[in-house]
Amino acid sequence: MISKGTWVEVEEVVLYPEDRSTAIPEETKKTPLKIWAKGFLQEDSELGKRAEIKTVTGRIIEGTITEVEPRFQHDFGDFIAEIMYIGPQAKEILWGEDNE
Repeated sequence: MISKGTWVEVEEVVLYPEDRSTAIPEETKKTPLKIWAKGFLQEDSELGKRAEIKTVTGRIIEGTITEVEPRFQHDFGDFIAEIMYIGPQAKEILWGEDNE
C-alpha cells in the first residue's frame, strides 16, 4: 500500500499510434506517445494501479504508478575533452592571456 501524499511517478499514454501525426517517421508512428510525471499521490494506492497525483506546479495528472519515491536522474552527458578548453579560451579572447 502506498499512502496518500507519497512522492510517486506515473505513466500515461498521451497519443496512441493511430492518433499520431502522419508527418513523423514510420518507427515513431508505431509507438504511443507517453508522459512520465512525478507528484504527490492524492489517495492511497498500489504500484501498477491508476491514480491521481498533484505535481509541484499544482497540476492534477492521472496515470499508472510506475515508481515510489523516484529520484531525479539527469546529467550533462558524457565527458567531451574539447569543452574543457572553452572557458579558458573565452577568457583569453575577452580579457587577454594572463587572466587566471
